Amino acid sequence: MGQTVFIPRELDANEPRVAASPDTVKRLAALGFDIVVETGAGTRSRIPDEEFAKAGAAIGKVADIAKADVVLKVRRPGDAELKGYKPGAAVIAIMDPYGNDAAVTALAKAGVTAFSMEFMPRITRAQSMDVLSSQANLAGYQAVIDGASEYDRALPMMMTAAGTVPAAKVFIMGVGVAGLQAIATARRLGAVVTATDVRPAAKEQVASLGAKFLAVEDEEFKAAETAGGYAKEMSKEYQAKQAALTSEHIAKQDIVITTALIPGRPAPKLVSAAMVASMKPGSVLVDLAVERGGNVEGAVPGQVVTTANGVKIVGHLNVPGRVAASASLLYAKNLFAFLETLVDKTTKTLAINRDDDLVKATMLTDGGEVVHPAFVKADQQPPKGQYVEPAAIPAKTMVADASDKPAAAKKATPKKSAASKSPSSKSKGIA
Repeated sequence: MGQTVFIPRELDANEPRVAASPDTVKRLAALGFDIVVETGAGTRSRIPDEEFAKAGAAIGKVADIAKADVVLKVRRPGDAELKGYKPGAAVIAIMDPYGNDAAVTALAKAGVTAFSMEFMPRITRAQSMDVLSSQANLAGYQAVIDGASEYDRALPMMMTAAGTVPAAKVFIMGVGVAGLQAIATARRLGAVVTATDVRPAAKEQVASLGAKFLAVEDEEFKAAETAGGYAKEMSKEYQAKQAALTSEHIAKQDIVITTALIPGRPAPKLVSAAMVASMKPGSVLVDLAVERGGNVEGAVPGQVVTTANGVKIVGHLNVPGRVAASASLLYAKNLFAFLETLVDKTTKTLAINRDDDLVKATMLTDGGEVVHPAFVKADQQPPKGQYVEPAAIPAKTMVADASDKPAAAKKATPKKSAASKSPSSKSKGIA
């Protein structure tokens, strides 16, 4: 009998995704694993137990996790779940460890080897394992759908015998994976789209999708990205100029979608209350960073808020989960691609190479200890050669500050541009 992979049903009521698909079950079986899927695990992703069974999985109960060598999940297992896990089992999931030190410690105490999929390095070899990209792509799409639904008007321009319906104006703030997909989706629906980002490379990407780029394109902006694609910290003077331009633009928009999110940091505030107040009644803001504090002042996690001036602020949680059937298929493939690298093809057994770059980057706990250098205690030394996550700069410096009075900052004593700062101030661009 081979080693066992267990796919449990997610316990979080807000999590409809599942960590496997019929396709990945077949592929896992080909690697030599026995696969057990908990009853009902795929129901909310439109994958009935029968489909998993046809693919070669056994349909089991939660107690079956005790014999699992590998556990594939969407979200980090809680304390109650961990009690049933076998010590030494490999647990692969989106661990969300930042700010959850107690949960990380619990994983270590349970004796599992935990891998955090969101730490997957963005290198060519790992593209098929990049859960942040696969899920953000769908989040960007769904953000436009949610915005259009709340806007309750037509997005494309329509010329009829009864008159012309003007095209909706959509503004995307943050041109990472989610932002680019939001641009493409809004364009396909016929909206007039503009977008902004602090990285110069984003201008060409925005233009390639048929949208217009909005930014203060001075000398500091031109030097705001390193050769490695990292964003540099912008000066207060630049932030003030960009905020003034953005504020004026937002007042004219019908739908604004914000996507700025930095791992391990509070979301930067991009849209102030004053900006929201300047928008027309019926306008919509969709905040994709609401789970980390939000980009929009007044956004409430899990709610659609209507302001006094009739503007809707959409703060849906787990936006990829709103298209769970599609999100699960992509996420399952991400997991399989990573797990495949941990298997010895000759013996067809799990054989974790702790010197592998992907393992170093994603391993959170191992052998009863927290091993990722970003989470080990101060008195512990990270394992030799362990991957270290680049330090993120303060969130508010990634984009223009949403100041109610940006012009006031112009009177401040001029400071040296942050573009000349040391590499330690670099951070990945908006994802």
